[in-house]
Amino acid sequence: MPASTANPPRIAVLADSDTRWKWGALTAARTAPSPPVLDGFLLRGRATPTPRQLAEVGVHADSLREVTAVEFLRVMAGTPYDVLVLALVGGSVQAVLHGLKRVVEDGGRRPVVVTGYVGVVYEKLADGLLLRHGADLVLANSRQDAERFRAVYEGVGADASAVTEVALPFLGGAPYTGRHDPFTVVFAAQPSVPENRADRAYLLDRLVRHARLHPERDVLLKLRSKPGEHTTHIEELPYQKLARGLDLPPNLRLVYGHMGEVLDRADLLVTVSSTAALESLHRRVPTVVLTDLGVREALGNHHFVGSGCLASWDQLDAGHRPDPDEDWVARQGVAAGGPSSGTGSCDDAFVPARERIAELLDSSAGLPPLAPYYTPVTAPGYLPGILARHHLGPDGSPLPGAPAAAEDPGPVRRTVRRAARGAYRHGVQRVAPVIRRLGEL
Repeated sequence: MPASTANPPRIAVLADSDTRWKWGALTAARTAPSPPVLDGFLLRGRATPTPRQLAEVGVHADSLREVTAVEFLRVMAGTPYDVLVLALVGGSVQAVLHGLKRVVEDGGRRPVVVTGYVGVVYEKLADGLLLRHGADLVLANSRQDAERFRAVYEGVGADASAVTEVALPFLGGAPYTGRHDPFTVVFAAQPSVPENRADRAYLLDRLVRHARLHPERDVLLKLRSKPGEHTTHIEELPYQKLARGLDLPPNLRLVYGHMGEVLDRADLLVTVSSTAALESLHRRVPTVVLTDLGVREALGNHHFVGSGCLASWDQLDAGHRPDPDEDWVARQGVAAGGPSSGTGSCDDAFVPARERIAELLDSSAGLPPLAPYYTPVTAPGYLPGILARHHLGPDGSPLPGAPAAAEDPGPVRRTVRRAARGAYRHGVQRVAPVIRRLGEL
């Protein structure tokens, strides 16, 4: 069904966390050939966003519901969507691709499938990319990522034509024009970087010391989630918990909210390796990626080597102002003037993706068969386990005992799910750290 003004494209977004929902919904809006009808689906799991998290993201859909992978594939079998955006971890993308392939083989009609990454790709590059192979478009957020993605696919003999350069869909906002009153420092916290208590306590201590050293400044600790909530990554040691009992200076505050709104008042963005650094650089807000804990792959700050943004708290305390490298910034697709070309608006970066989707929708030959790189032949010891985690067999069909309810869950089922998710989060944030500490005795 070609997209047209008379018949707006119908797009489904399947996401597994608050951040990926934001990425998926905004990607759908930016890549649609015309204003779409947008149906949202939240994949049930440990990171399924709460209503508060969804409200904070600020991205809305025409409908939104929670599903399992099997339930979602049943929807795909009965609803003629034009485009499907998979805003998921790699294994889940692969499972849905194989499940959708089975739906088509059983006589269903498939949509154009789009997937990609929420932000900086600094780990599991080959693994994540090969798990996403098979989508019609694999979006790369920069020229650098596009080159790396194609190199991985071509290196294993896989078709690399799906790789499409775009930009992060949530880039935007007014460019930084100069110092605010008061001068505002924002530390963008991350759920899992760094992981251990000592490093996180160190960063919090340095933030407190910076606030005390500069009482004329506003110092904001920008938090991703409230205790009990999960994001894309597990947060075992929330900064809120570490801050309890500390004598925080009056100019240091813990804040939530939309990152774009926080950047509106920022004069300096500080982080270990958050994607917020790219949002900040795009708006030309002075941005520092911390070196205090080293420049290491485990932290993700190695991605910023060559950026001109690496610095320590000691340097910041002494008044250091970062000077980003323009060539590096341009290769990341976050230049304030536009995408990686350095000109035009950020929305221009999505033109190739929109054109590719429109071409696929308008093709008289129809969409080609889904052909993921991983099959029972190429990865017989890996693929079945990935599919089984979503109750799918090696051929992509539902396993016996898979969730069979097609209707929305009733009150009892919803209550049980909330209780189970709460127990899981309690275990991650309270029980697991205790067991880990006991194991180190």
